[in-house]
Amino acid sequence: MIGILIISHENLGGSLIQCATHVIGKKLQNVMFLSVFAHDNPDDAVVNARELVSQIDMGDGVLVLSDIYGATPCNIACQLIMPGKVECLAGVNLPMLIRALTYRNQPLAVMMDKAINGGKDGILHVRLESCDAG
Repeated sequence: MIGILIISHENLGGSLIQCATHVIGKKLQNVMFLSVFAHDNPDDAVVNARELVSQIDMGDGVLVLSDIYGATPCNIACQLIMPGKVECLAGVNLPMLIRALTYRNQPLAVMMDKAINGGKDGILHVRLESCDAG
């Protein structure tokens, strides 16, 4: 099972995990988050992130999800990348996380592809006529 680490600003990662737990309906294993606050030292955060990766890596790898490409959480995640073992996706959203959780028993490359597509496919223009008004 592939581990999942969310590195994000403030409490976004914890909230996403809480929402995913609600949607899936059971406690999530080997899923953790690292919150990054304005006052945090990025070098200390990298050390903490590496420790979290080691805790959730069961031998199948870890997918690190960050919120905004180029921001501090993603820059921290970049320092964790080990191609084929620890990979990173930026732009995390709830559909991406749910898709990653659904495919975490597949190879890491497959899981990443499914997560990317889930994140993109989860963005829709909701029109009035598609909503159930009844």
